[in-house]
Amino acid sequence: MAAVFREEAGRLTGALVRVLGNFDLAEEVVQDSLVAALVKWPEQGIPDNPGAWLMTTARRRAIDLLRRDRRYSEKLALLERSQLPGDAPEADDRLRLIFTCCHPALAQEAQVALTLRAVAGFTTPEIAAAFLVSEATMAQRIVRAKRKIVVAHIPYRVPQGEDVAERLDAVLAVLYLMFNEGYLSRGASAGMRRDLAEDALWLGRLLDRLMPGQPEVLGLVALMQLNLARSAARFNEAGEIVLLADQDRSLWDRDSIKEGTRVLERAAVLHGPGPYQLQAAIAAVHAEARTWGDTDWSQIVLLYDALLRLGESPVVRLNRAVALSHLAGPEAALGEVNDLAMTLGEYHLLHSTRAELLDQLGEKEQARQARLRALELCQNPAERALLERRLGG
Repeated sequence: MAAVFREEAGRLTGALVRVLGNFDLAEEVVQDSLVAALVKWPEQGIPDNPGAWLMTTARRRAIDLLRRDRRYSEKLALLERSQLPGDAPEADDRLRLIFTCCHPALAQEAQVALTLRAVAGFTTPEIAAAFLVSEATMAQRIVRAKRKIVVAHIPYRVPQGEDVAERLDAVLAVLYLMFNEGYLSRGASAGMRRDLAEDALWLGRLLDRLMPGQPEVLGLVALMQLNLARSAARFNEAGEIVLLADQDRSLWDRDSIKEGTRVLERAAVLHGPGPYQLQAAIAAVHAEARTWGDTDWSQIVLLYDALLRLGESPVVRLNRAVALSHLAGPEAALGEVNDLAMTLGEYHLLHSTRAELLDQLGEKEQARQARLRALELCQNPAERALLERRLGG
């Protein structure tokens, strides 16, 4: 039932927003329809066409609400004449909804919240829990975002022509942020929110279905799938994160790795290289190595170099330094890491990386101080447990 709700929520909301031009009313109607399904389907069984059942229920509920308010007489007449499922292709509605939620005029945190709410069908408490804020805070964030859509006259449409690339970048950034928060949470309540990571992957696949032939969409889908393929090996029984070098690769999902690689190959033939494809290629090099010793570090360094040519990023430079340490040794890599201290001084992975390199160089006390600083900055419980064990050792 949850899978049906997730698949249908965006379709319902998109169709209703198109007809009603009102996010709040559309969401209220969709939520009421889902609640009605939760009550009736366990008793009556899931209908043969659950989408049609939900759409009919939503349309009736919307008409009931509009009849109570004379201000919406025009919308009521439009809705009563409308047959929602047949008015326009569902792809158009959901694409409009995704691009509206991810409009660059909205703050990125609001883009994520609206996308989860309107497209994936999350409730406000679920979104608040995913991002470790109170329900009231998240509700205010969503209300402000919807108000901004109205006040700023943000169009409910798919961008065309030259606008597509810029707006698609915003959509992909939202999905990437959502995935990263699920894959390795920034908060202190859980090491990984797999459900959130999988929802980001689902939305990426949905975007590919609705907007085929976009290489960076495929690149992001491949990146998420390749990373999730090794999730079973990322944490030990105590909940500590297991570094890539120490993971039991027999736990990796080889079928998922093959699928992720095929998606990346589909992107490559479109000849539109971009950062998500390059990150996916790095993940593929790791995933295809049968052992840690088989890792092709020279290829990984070259891919990081290509990423940096697309845009300067201190985090990419940090990751490149880690790869460089396996080619040129810890001393060369430590120089690169130290150069990033000014820009990444508040980033715990800078300090934990320094600690590993200093350990390899025999600088135990400096390594200990670096780990202590990393521990001060880190909230993720799985990462904290690993740092504490290293400090205890």
